[in-house]
Parts: sequence; C-alpha cells; structure tokens
Amino acid sequence: MLSEARQVLAHIHRPIDAELWGSDMIGALSGHGGGGNGTEVMAELATSLVPAAERDATPEALALLRILAAIGSPELQAAATPAARRVAGSGVSDQDWAPVIGSPTVGKCWHYSDVGGRQESLTVSFGYGEAEHALSVLIDHGRGGKIKDAWVGDAAGLLDKTWLAAENDPLIVFEAIEPADAGARLAKAVAAGECPSKPDEADDLTAHRALLRARVHYLAAQ
Repeated sequence: MLSEARQVLAHIHRPIDAELWGSDMIGALSGHGGGGNGTEVMAELATSLVPAAERDATPEALALLRILAAIGSPELQAAATPAARRVAGSGVSDQDWAPVIGSPTVGKCWHYSDVGGRQESLTVSFGYGEAEHALSVLIDHGRGGKIKDAWVGDAAGLLDKTWLAAENDPLIVFEAIEPADAGARLAKAVAAGECPSKPDEADDLTAHRALLRARVHYLAAQ
C-alpha cells in the first residue's frame, strides 16, 4: 500500500481525488461486504498501516495518513491524525490539499423518487474552494431503505439538470432539502445496509463506502 501511495499520490492534486483514491483502496481491502469487513479492515489499518506510514515518513506516506484521517472510521482517524501531525512536525512536506481534506463546504442537497416512493436518489454537493463534487446515493425503500448504489460526480449544473429532468417526467417527485435532513436520511440508509443488484452497483458501493460514511459523520457534526 505504501508502494502504491508513492506511485499515485504524487500525481493527485485535489482533495476529492485523494479521498476517492483512499476510499477505493479501503474498499478493495474490505471486499463487497458492507458490514463487519469494513470495520475490521479499518481497525487493521489503524494498527498496521498507520505505524508503517509514520515510520516511512515520506511526503507520500504523510499524504496517505492525511487521507486515512479524513475518510477513515473514528478509530482509524484517531490513529492517523496524530501520526500525520508527528510526521509533518518532523519536517516532511505536506500536500497542498492537506489543510482542507475531509472538511469541505456543504452545498445544495436534493432528492427525487418515483411517485410510489419505491426508490429514492439523494444528492449532497460538497465544495473545496470553487470546485464542487456531488455525492449521490440510490436508496431502495422496497428493500428496507438499503443503499443500492452510490457515486461521486461533478456538481456543476447537476441540480439544474436533475430538476429539468424531473419537471418533464410526471412519475418523478423532486424536492430540495436541507443538509441536516439529507444527513439524517443518509445515516438511516447506511444503518439499513446495502442491496446492490448488479455488479457495477456492487463495485460502486465498494469504492465509495468509506467516503460515504465519512461524509455522513461530517454532516452529522455540522
């Protein structure tokens, strides 16, 4: 993992790209299971990867620690945050995105669903400076409110496109919502579990699970 960090992180210049890389890495280690496997992997990273990265003490190792502190479980954050502080304090150079990673501004939030309420797509936009990204989650209420899919995309113009598409479809219900409401809905969906029905949905969830859960915690703290 440290070897991959050396190869990849030198070429990443935006905090969201760093978060997505870290989330994908954690997901690959956790596998497709959305339950205990992710928790166990986070705990293992806290006791193995974090000390190894601190010993490595390179700019890429410090970047890795910053990422783990931003999107890891509370246990992983508790280990990675002071480790990153110690490495930076020893004179290792930080990435330009290090001061802001894990702390985006919260932008507009919305959701839409079919008129029967069977499935709901919920989107929250986040910003690092002027660049905004959108985290979207597909919730299947026909299967207990579990998460069917999750993805991240460019937020520019997305709200308008979604609103226009919903306005022209009488079977779609669209509504802008407040961040607190969005966070509560996402927290409930995360607690319900996952229910991907297609391989690409399972891959999306695996890659974005850590980032999604970190954003849910972040919204709850706002």
